[in-house]
Amino acid sequence: MYNIWIVWATWAVWIEMIKCLFNLKIDVNELRLWASSRSAWSKMETEFWTLTIKEVNEDFFQGLDFALFSAWGDNSKLFAQMAIDAWAIVIDNSSAFRYDEEVPLVIPDVNADAIWEAKLISNPNCTTAIALMALNPIYKRYWIKKMIVSTYQATSWAWAKWMDELLENTKKYFNWEKREANIFAHDISFNLIPHIDKFQDNWYTKEEMKVTWETHKILWDDSILVSCTAVRIPTLRAHSESIVIETKEKVDINEVKRLIKDAPWVDLVDDIENNIYPMPLNATNKYNVEVWRIRKSLVFWDYGIELFVSWDQLLRWAALNAVEILREIINKKSKS
Repeated sequence: MYNIWIVWATWAVWIEMIKCLFNLKIDVNELRLWASSRSAWSKMETEFWTLTIKEVNEDFFQGLDFALFSAWGDNSKLFAQMAIDAWAIVIDNSSAFRYDEEVPLVIPDVNADAIWEAKLISNPNCTTAIALMALNPIYKRYWIKKMIVSTYQATSWAWAKWMDELLENTKKYFNWEKREANIFAHDISFNLIPHIDKFQDNWYTKEEMKVTWETHKILWDDSILVSCTAVRIPTLRAHSESIVIETKEKVDINEVKRLIKDAPWVDLVDDIENNIYPMPLNATNKYNVEVWRIRKSLVFWDYGIELFVSWDQLLRWAALNAVEILREIINKKSKS
């Protein structure tokens, strides 16, 4: 049985992580929640038992096996090494270590072998993870030369208060009240914002460049040309992406659909007669990534595919992918 600490998460992420630990049947001996002083000493009812949230300090890592970090990068950098020094394995959701050559960046269904004997593993950005889970079976069969991604990202990210601003401003809209943008750059209700994260020197945002950097690292293939446009939309917790790829080999659309259908954690949703396709409402509270609108590209023709994907960002990325990494490590330990 394992002692697991969840460090500096928000309530929304805590809830989903704990559900995943329970549903994936992780053998938990002790579970602790650690946060800043603002959240400390609150109580949370969980699938395991009632937990008291405690304040992070330098001494609390003793005796644990795994630390699931869902903190801002600075906090991950401050405390992750303390956990490692206490002989724990750290799985980190932030971008603090993603581009460190010594730190594996892992989607278990894509590159579980990268974990090896690592004491620190990074969880990739949600935009990268959603794309590569859908594209990996295509990449392994046809290889990818170019990849163009447009994201439609929910307000959830990691913080419930981001969703609260959407809900509050939506209420104000119907009550003819003045709406305010306190978290987002602009009012997000009945709007979209084509700006997520800081702009870089090339006029792409950091959120957009993450898809390039992380795709190269996870697939171990710097030859893929990647361009992304990231857009925030007024939905609560499920992201979507429109993806266009150019392949090295000629594609067979029917084979592509078979590859997607057979992929673990991916659902092929293609009931066109009943207008059933990937959407945030359908993907919410669902483990699997929904994929469809698979078609031959009118730009790249025999060497191109276009598709659309949706998934629950809070559940599938912030929680489930991290817990799947943990489960992969446990499975490797049991076989060694």
